Amino acid sequence: MAAGKKLDLLTAVEQIMEKAKGTGLSSEFYRKADRYIKYVSDKMKLTKEQSVMMALFIDNSSDTSISISDFGKFLDCRTTRILRYMSDIDVLEKRELVRCCRENNSVTYRVPLEVIEAFKKDEMYVPKDCSGLSCHELFAELEDIFNMRESKELKYEATVEKIRHLFNCNDQLLFVQKVKSYDFEENEKMLLILFSHLFVNNNDDNIRYRDVEFLYEYRHDKSYLKQRLNNGDHILFEEKLIEHNNEDGFVNRDSMRMTSEAKRELFDELGLSSMTQNRKRGDMVRSEDIIPKKLFYGEKIGSQITELGKLLDEEQYKQVHARMKETGFRCGFTCLFYGSAGTGKTETVLQLARQTGRDIFQVNISQIKSMWVGESEKNIKQVFDNYREKVKESNIAPILLFNEADAVIGKRQEGAEKAVDKMGNSIQNIILQEMETLDGILIATTNLAQNMDKAFERRFLYKIKFEKPTVEARISMWREMIPVLKEEEARVLAAKYDFSGGQIENIARHYTIGNILHGDPENIIEELSTYCDSERLEAKGTRKIGFCL
Repeated sequence: MAAGKKLDLLTAVEQIMEKAKGTGLSSEFYRKADRYIKYVSDKMKLTKEQSVMMALFIDNSSDTSISISDFGKFLDCRTTRILRYMSDIDVLEKRELVRCCRENNSVTYRVPLEVIEAFKKDEMYVPKDCSGLSCHELFAELEDIFNMRESKELKYEATVEKIRHLFNCNDQLLFVQKVKSYDFEENEKMLLILFSHLFVNNNDDNIRYRDVEFLYEYRHDKSYLKQRLNNGDHILFEEKLIEHNNEDGFVNRDSMRMTSEAKRELFDELGLSSMTQNRKRGDMVRSEDIIPKKLFYGEKIGSQITELGKLLDEEQYKQVHARMKETGFRCGFTCLFYGSAGTGKTETVLQLARQTGRDIFQVNISQIKSMWVGESEKNIKQVFDNYREKVKESNIAPILLFNEADAVIGKRQEGAEKAVDKMGNSIQNIILQEMETLDGILIATTNLAQNMDKAFERRFLYKIKFEKPTVEARISMWREMIPVLKEEEARVLAAKYDFSGGQIENIARHYTIGNILHGDPENIIEELSTYCDSERLEAKGTRKIGFCL
């Protein structure tokens, strides 16, 4: 090197390599290359031995699979001589100056591009500061770490160390705080973080053993993990953080995903759109928003509704629930309200909820049935997942209402071949399975009980048939909905028209609108009879005319 020429890292490396070739890293080499070794050592904050190893790596940086044996050939010495420097190479790896890949009993190295750039700029390489990250930035870092682990560039211990450092630098994040709060073993916590990465970065809800096995180093650890995941008795299952997926309504033990509860608790600060959409499946009706309404039943139905109302009273419900659990019975209460349209099935659910202080988690069947094959099954599973969350969050268990449930509890298609039929069967299998494990209150209403699948019939604990009201009940309804009617006038209408409560309410609305527009009629019976005749025609299929509300 010419006297007076400014020294830099690349020049120093070049001089070290010229003087090292064929020397076997003898003491004479260290004497001759001392000036250049010292420059690298001071600049990079390394020992002399580490500086020499770093120079060897930089000189071979165009190779992404650098082997220690290559150094032996260049230096003209046995590989065992280089192995004496392994502790120094380990320091370089820990400082992230080199990356190591360990695969199939082979160990190779590469120099990261950012390290090469630092040498070109004659600067000490310093890993970027990972503190004060946003949650999105943290998951970007996790993606890099897991990619390095999967490509064998990080040992398991190094992976753990990098993630631990990353978390310690970002303990302001709710995700980090929540993960740290779990009383898990280290390997269990790492698996939870890996599942979180796969969901957040890959939007993966179909995680299989092969997607996570790369995390662990040793065969016995992998074998133990596979067994625990397949059996569903890993602690992540027990803590309701992951679950098996369903396929055609049955558990698929080869496929897993994070639970809705885990996603809500861990990823809320990320504001993921998929989670926001999931939360919208199912409409909550608050008990305090339900308008009181007087209902009229026959003696038999009234007795059944009264009994159900007593059961749903919170104090009684807790006692019965505890007793059922103690005796090994299913703890869920499933009810079917069936009968003709307009007989008060839905309104009865509303009034029971209001009286017992229970919110209603109402299922929108049309939203459940997606046009995309496979989505409907996910939607119905999500409904039950969300309901379980609501039960846990609420002081009083809400009611899960499947209103007009004919579309999902009808007879299954035997030998289904069309995609839409298979989808329908899958939805029913999921609902049947969920009813078996339900810990809450489910009420379904249907107008077509005769079309219901027998498997559903067996799973409903309470089955209440809503029939058209008696003459006496209809008299009471007429007078309740149109207070100006005299009892005799109401009796005439009740005897002449065999209407349901819904039909009488519809006529009362017609009458009220007419009264607002035109004032009191001269003959109220004649006016109401007109509306009744129109309603009766509509029931036979005639198109409605006038006000249709």
